[in-house]
Amino acid sequence: MTRYLISFDDGWMDFPEEDLDDVSKASHAVVDAAKSAGVWIFGAGLHSQRATIIAPDGTTTEGAYPETKAVLGGFCIIEVATRDEAISWGKKVAASCRCTQEVRELMFDPES
Repeated sequence: MTRYLISFDDGWMDFPEEDLDDVSKASHAVVDAAKSAGVWIFGAGLHSQRATIIAPDGTTTEGAYPETKAVLGGFCIIEVATRDEAISWGKKVAASCRCTQEVRELMFDPES
């Protein structure tokens, strides 16, 4: 089994505010279906775009890099047998969230 990251950029969810309740219900239904199917690992939306940047030498800087054009808005991790299955789940997430999703294979690390 392979793990996949399904994610979207902040700002891609551009539906009207009054649709938030419907979008929330639809997206939670997809999460419930993924859990029932045994493919759900974890998912979350980012609370804010405030970030602490930590350099290899340990120095820290507050805030995202200003030249960043794409910023992660939310994600989920699933574990499925094939890329096609991951894409199928990505389509369900995209429809429920009403925004474009990216599907990326995660590298296997036997130590994690």
